[in-house]
Amino acid sequence: MSDTNVNHHAASDPMEEERGRLAFVLDRIAEQLGKEGLTVFEADDDEDADEALTADEVADAAVEALQRERRRSLRMAAREPYFGRLDFAQSGANQFEALYIGKRGIDDPNTAERLVLDWRAPAASMFYSFNGQGNEAEYDAPDGRVRGVVRLKRNIVVRDSELQRVVDSYVDGQHQDAITDEFLLYRLGENKDSRLRDIVSTIQAEQNEIIRADRNLPIVIQGVAGSGKTTVALHRLAYLLYQHQDRIRADKMVIFAPTAMFVDYISEVLPELGVGGIQQTTFAAWALRLLDFQVGLQDQGKRLREWFGLQTSTAKQAVYDEVRRKGRLDTLRELETFLRELECDVVPDVDFSAWDGHLLRSETVAAWFHQEYANYPVAIRMERTLARVKRSIEIALKDVEPTAKKERRKLATSAFRQYERLWPDLNALTVYRQFLDASQGLSSESIRVPRKHGARPEVQLEDLALLLFIHQTFYGIDPRDRFDHVVIDEAQDFSPVQLHVLRAYCQSQSFTILGDLSQSIHTYHGIDDWNDFLTQFPDGAAYYQLDVSYRSTLEIIEFANHIIRPFAGFIEAKPVFRSGEPVTVRQVSWRDRLEAAVDQVNDLRKTANTVALLTRTEESAHIYHHACLEAGLDAHLIDASQTEYRGGVSVVPIYLAKGLEFDSVLLVDVDEKNYDASPLSAKLLYVGCTRALHRLRILHADAKSSLIQDAPVLSK
Repeated sequence: MSDTNVNHHAASDPMEEERGRLAFVLDRIAEQLGKEGLTVFEADDDEDADEALTADEVADAAVEALQRERRRSLRMAAREPYFGRLDFAQSGANQFEALYIGKRGIDDPNTAERLVLDWRAPAASMFYSFNGQGNEAEYDAPDGRVRGVVRLKRNIVVRDSELQRVVDSYVDGQHQDAITDEFLLYRLGENKDSRLRDIVSTIQAEQNEIIRADRNLPIVIQGVAGSGKTTVALHRLAYLLYQHQDRIRADKMVIFAPTAMFVDYISEVLPELGVGGIQQTTFAAWALRLLDFQVGLQDQGKRLREWFGLQTSTAKQAVYDEVRRKGRLDTLRELETFLRELECDVVPDVDFSAWDGHLLRSETVAAWFHQEYANYPVAIRMERTLARVKRSIEIALKDVEPTAKKERRKLATSAFRQYERLWPDLNALTVYRQFLDASQGLSSESIRVPRKHGARPEVQLEDLALLLFIHQTFYGIDPRDRFDHVVIDEAQDFSPVQLHVLRAYCQSQSFTILGDLSQSIHTYHGIDDWNDFLTQFPDGAAYYQLDVSYRSTLEIIEFANHIIRPFAGFIEAKPVFRSGEPVTVRQVSWRDRLEAAVDQVNDLRKTANTVALLTRTEESAHIYHHACLEAGLDAHLIDASQTEYRGGVSVVPIYLAKGLEFDSVLLVDVDEKNYDASPLSAKLLYVGCTRALHRLRILHADAKSSLIQDAPVLSK
């Protein structure tokens, strides 16, 4: 990958030099696309898809698919072939090599020379780890550690095949002061579109360490709002697939997101990195599928409205105490004991007689169940044992006179049906009801049976993990449902029981678990200490803490930190030095609050692609959304049933905005009634503030919340 100009980079014009290089690389990409030409491989012709294919036709189809994928990859690369350059010389070498780093590797079709290194390649790691403190660098290669020196580190922006920006963050022999962060600040200052995007060109050293961590080591990431933990986890998936192609498969990796809308929001990151086929789902959707949809899920919007509503009561708190208990491991241990006791009593303590003179002792049947089939899950053991009882009838019938066989078979069928009824019903929901009713402090009232004829029973979210554990115990785990790697996003809202159940589906224990305890607003079913997860991995797990927020401006982060600072246990975010507009707090009259909010949104839209109007409750979101529509604003209401994120102007209850980010945010009704001096209110307000990248504005009609008293703002 040597470059003829590499020894003269300091004296040449960087833009002119990189234009020449870009033209050369684009020419090589065009040459490869041109050589293949426009063939039938471009079309998705499925007319003969239902016809049987010969082995040769199957092989040809596989080759065609690979060529289509290669062309797609080349076209994507042509838009942005690379984003960085590192001039590196190995120890003992006489010449520096210009390593160009991109989202995907590109070779010269004429010389087979590597023109662009895939960002996941071992040598590319230096682009992220090298910090300019001295000129030495190193990376781990398959044959051992490679050491050398760096002469140039350059950030490059190419969009739609056009060179737009070149920033040298390190030049050997030159003093670099604030230049190091110039490119990062430039990218952070850009407006968002409607989806989460990759950060491959701006991965920081601490993020790079997590991305490239050992795949067999479970990792837990505590990351403040805006630290990039979600994108780091997605890039880790892409990295693991690249590095371990022979050991893991994309379709055996899964991302558990907090909501279906969040799945949609992050859906374009992996394809942009050239990765497809990874499962993206929610825990509820996954669990319901494994339970074969024998149960449905109750309206979670109602649960959210109740929890985040402004009214509190002792009865309500009792409900949520039960919810929390269902997520604790001691409840799971109670369930394990209950299931073991049930297993001991599965075989009826009665002999089986198909007719007079035929007898099968209960001790014999029990030996089949408890000893011969002991390695099978309980329900499978029961099926096999009953099948063996049936076979004993068939064997006995062989010795019966032909004239009496019909009558004996009739007697045996009736006797077997009566005997089968003595065995327990191992339906997971039936057993779960029994467990809840037998447990002190728990109740099966959370299970609802709709009045509609034939409708499935409906359970709450916290019931699913325990139901799935019963299903695991009774039926085992289908190998097709196992995972090679699991990502859990917003994991602070996961329960320990949910993780325990998931671990059984990933034998390698290869997990990436990420979240922020300062945003644990669903405290009734989440955690408040990462040890609840770390201690579940007996062979150890790695813990990473990301304290730097790259999302919001200095002013927004300082304001958000002010809100949570008085409360113990919260982790404050450290901002990068990206200054922007002051946070503004403005009081309006109650009568004019809707009009004022619309005016603010219209003003924010002038400089933003995405704007969020955040409310305390879903009821308020409906009111403000209606006001926006009345004023002619094309605004989208986001509620608990939402499955798609549309961008533009969004009206959202704060508790549904977690994980999202917007160019500008307007928080409304930030008064003492909506946000009292409680930890939950502080977390909600913190979440709301940290959704904003560039601008944050706050409106209140009544006296403003004590949480933002004396906050660093520009009051109006």
